[in-house]
Amino acid sequence: MIIKCPKLPGTPPFKIGKIYIEIGQHINENEAILNIEMKKGAKELKSSFNGIIKNIFITSGDEVSPDDSLIELEESTMENISTISNSKNSVEISDICIIGGGPGGYVAAIYAAQNGKKVTLIEKDKLGGTCLNKGCIPTKSFVQSAEIFSQCKHADIFGSKITNVEFNMKKIVEQKNNIVSTLIQGIEYLIKKNNIKLITGNATFIDKNRLFIENFGEVFSENIIIATGAFSDYPPIQGIELPVVLNSTKALNLEKLPSSITIIGGGVIGMEFAFFYNNLGVKVHVIEFLDQILNMLDKDVSLEIFRIANDKGIKISLSSKVTKIQKSDSDTAVITYEKNGETFVTVSDIVLSAIGRIPNISNLNLEKIGLNLNKNSKGIAVNDFMETNIENIYAIGDVTNKLQLAHVASRQGLIAVDRILGKNNKIDYLKVPNVIFTEPEIASVGYTENLCKNLNLDYDVSKFYFSGNGKALVMNNTSGFVKLIINKNNKKLIGGTIIGPDASSLISTLTLGITNGLTIDQYTKTIFPHPTTSEAIYEAFLAFESGCIHL
Repeated sequence: MIIKCPKLPGTPPFKIGKIYIEIGQHINENEAILNIEMKKGAKELKSSFNGIIKNIFITSGDEVSPDDSLIELEESTMENISTISNSKNSVEISDICIIGGGPGGYVAAIYAAQNGKKVTLIEKDKLGGTCLNKGCIPTKSFVQSAEIFSQCKHADIFGSKITNVEFNMKKIVEQKNNIVSTLIQGIEYLIKKNNIKLITGNATFIDKNRLFIENFGEVFSENIIIATGAFSDYPPIQGIELPVVLNSTKALNLEKLPSSITIIGGGVIGMEFAFFYNNLGVKVHVIEFLDQILNMLDKDVSLEIFRIANDKGIKISLSSKVTKIQKSDSDTAVITYEKNGETFVTVSDIVLSAIGRIPNISNLNLEKIGLNLNKNSKGIAVNDFMETNIENIYAIGDVTNKLQLAHVASRQGLIAVDRILGKNNKIDYLKVPNVIFTEPEIASVGYTENLCKNLNLDYDVSKFYFSGNGKALVMNNTSGFVKLIINKNNKKLIGGTIIGPDASSLISTLTLGITNGLTIDQYTKTIFPHPTTSEAIYEAFLAFESGCIHL
């Protein structure tokens, strides 16, 4: 298609002003191509189509008249355009482009490729995102190392004598790094295996179909999925920027163990680190603003882990607000906090800020395309199918601020791709399991008792304590219980929390039941193997009927 000089006011010839495009560049409809100067002003010429510049017949300063050929444009469709490169710019064409290679992004990329789509994946750092590099996997590696050290110290309970038990923090970090590296290599292999184009760099929206990646060029895609995750939040506390204050990312690379640590925040991140450091002999003080730790849990579950933490020597200050952090002359941290109108001071080697995470939406240039955010401007607004207000753009994972869990991001990625493929699937977030890797572990799914009360549901609760479970006794891990919630009317399981040994694995048994609407009767007719911790689930269901056998 040839773009010609239009009829303009005044007497030709006219002069070509600034030219905005170059050969090989992809342009959109209504995008400016060049300026044509007249005696009484200038005319900005815009494209009438989406396309790729094939030829430019003029240069700046040339004189032209109406109907003179200016530009040759090849109109673009997803069927007839392919990757075009030149020395100045590259244009990658794809069916689906995904920004972010975390557990949402790379899973969506692989799934889309398996379903016949041409996929581009853009990642600014390392594949795996926060979960693999700075979150789930590294922290669980730390937890495992600390638990093994703790078990070795108490091996005499099991008839083994281990003397001079020591830990090597540098080796713990090295083990974590090796695990992360192995998993990253696995993802890289899967990306190559599925013929996914991987581009390294920061992506910025040009328009709803085009992205610019520095040191690469442009990506043109029919559909775009935003999976940029979240980053650690720092609370507005005086002194929070001091070098004695770490976030979880920095803590995961700390090769010298402190003798003491103050953790700001008694949520998931804070409590997981609290038990990790405690197992290595570090003096731990958790300062929590709310009146209970792990506030998403029912009060009885929170109290149980509070009791266990207290028995292990972890100090927890509830209803407390950190107001100031200072660095002493001896390079220790001096933390000032308020509780019940009184001011207190605590001192530790370092401080860990574990307040939470903020969706990563900066630098995407979302205002350019008019993408809607959530009401609090934290995260991108999406519907049940992960669609944004722009028809071809989707958002998944932590950037949506719905439920910041890796397995949720992965499922959201599948849902977004399914929507592109013409399938309508969605998530019931009440049926998503959540695991907290304290010691013991805590896992929950479905309705909590607090939520049942708030919704005025007709429900019933049962509990079975691990002190009555043979396998737990063998493991010397009898703290905690299984708590089940049923709908009284139909006897279906609607919620459950497990605090105790193997909670992270056992929760899948409850998740399967809630997802498929299983009843008390269906569970009690199921045979659970002996001796296993899963029998605690069976006993908790028996409690709704004839009663627990072993309690």
